[in-house]
Amino acid sequence: MATLTRLLGDLEAGEDAVQDACALALTAWPREGIPANPKAWLIGVARHKAVDRIRRERRRAEKESEAMRALGAELRPGPEATGPGTDALAGVAEAAGMPGAEGADLAGDQLGLVFACCHPALDPAVRVGLTLRSVCGLSTADIAAAFLVPEPTMAQRLVRAKRKIRQAGISLRMPGPPDLAERLDAVLRVVYLVFTQGHRATTGPALVRGELCDQAIGLSRALAAQLPDEPEVTGLLALLLLTDARRGARTSAGGQLIALPDQDRTRWDRAQIADGERLLSTALRARRPGPYQLHAAIAACHSCAPTAGATDWRQIAALYDQLIRYEPGPVTEANRAVAVAMTKGAAAGLAILDAAGAHPQVDRWPQFHIARAELLRQAGREADAVAAYHAALRLTLPAAERGYLQDRVSELAPHTFPRE
Repeated sequence: MATLTRLLGDLEAGEDAVQDACALALTAWPREGIPANPKAWLIGVARHKAVDRIRRERRRAEKESEAMRALGAELRPGPEATGPGTDALAGVAEAAGMPGAEGADLAGDQLGLVFACCHPALDPAVRVGLTLRSVCGLSTADIAAAFLVPEPTMAQRLVRAKRKIRQAGISLRMPGPPDLAERLDAVLRVVYLVFTQGHRATTGPALVRGELCDQAIGLSRALAAQLPDEPEVTGLLALLLLTDARRGARTSAGGQLIALPDQDRTRWDRAQIADGERLLSTALRARRPGPYQLHAAIAACHSCAPTAGATDWRQIAALYDQLIRYEPGPVTEANRAVAVAMTKGAAAGLAILDAAGAHPQVDRWPQFHIARAELLRQAGREADAVAAYHAALRLTLPAAERGYLQDRVSELAPHTFPRE
């Protein structure tokens, strides 16, 4: 998708071409076998499909013009006559093979499209969602869950964003150096949310979507290579590596969730942790703190602890106190509540959660209810804990996490609802 958009210069034309290529693959590959390089095959076929589509649009426009002239009318070609994107793509149909497709830098193309979708002319509320949908392939349901909004609301935002791109003539190419800085915050947010969706999937049977984690880390590495002197870029890469290092220990052989305190730390990727710690140290030496460096420092507190009991929760709570300055809101407050509870007791954490619970979006966030259930359980309020677990279970969860919560309820239910 990213490569086709770079070649065509049009988001919807790229989407149409990729869909055409995928439709052909569904019929051709079972019959002829999967090609040696499926991605290059899709790019090549999509390229030809785009050229065919452009030629048809141009011929249609020419025939319409001839018909109008025959009626004695003078037609000046406009958007309706030329079709979407035809003027911008007119030279493509004559280009010999659209060079650059087969040897494309796919990571660079994708990063370029991320920056393009984060154009400042687009509403900040939709830049991230558009990029997650068009660049990274997340479903509208996944994106809505990440933003804690209903799916129809997010669908409307994405439609409006695409319309804005076409109407404003926004270029979908990698911006020049002067424009990179003003888009960097949105780009960092996109990469972070892609990883978040992979690390804890909001839909589907699996807890972890490894392909999204790998995609986010690849984008983060490309971004760090592009902007090596930006500490927040380095901090983001450190955060992703430190967090992803626990991937292999987060689920059982049967796919069930294993909570952080119960994980086998010998299964953590120590080389990846060391790489993340090195990057974090590099970022902190710049003395330009930011939210991703703080997130990475919190992740490092977990990664460096030899056991769950040795975790420095006071340091984590202090880091969340700093993070709230950059990311105020119920999500940060909920995470801070857990750290506070580990140092000052469940009641102190619940007080923070109850205050955060007044935010209207929180009720749609399952992790809030899960955190509250765990603290209520620690406080001995088992009936309230069961109710909080059920509140989380009513929301969209991956099967692995749903099973874990159901087990937690089962452990409490005999005490909460004694058999007669």
